[in-house]
Amino acid sequence: MLQLYAVPQFPEGVIFEQDGAPPHYGNIVREFLDTTFPQRWIGRGAVMAWPPRSPDITPLRFYLWGYVKQHVYSERIDDINHLKQRITDVIHSVTPDVLTRVWGKNWTIV
Repeated sequence: MLQLYAVPQFPEGVIFEQDGAPPHYGNIVREFLDTTFPQRWIGRGAVMAWPPRSPDITPLRFYLWGYVKQHVYSERIDDINHLKQRITDVIHSVTPDVLTRVWGKNWTIV
């Protein structure tokens, strides 16, 4: 999925963050990430070091994904095409102003 659908849509030079799920730590996955994002991916086994729970990344984890899920599932999803459309609509509803305000907050990680 990453190779066929996600990566072709990424802008040049993107830094990719991989989560810590065990299937995402396999050799084949890490080799793909090393080839596709040389020195530009974050996760277990990555060459690039990034502080855990970095304030540069955490707003996405603690705000954006929760916001997206809350709004996507605010109505009944009928099928996969409806789900894709809801995700697209919600992502497009997030304005630069909203993201600026999120990044401006003081986050406390416990």
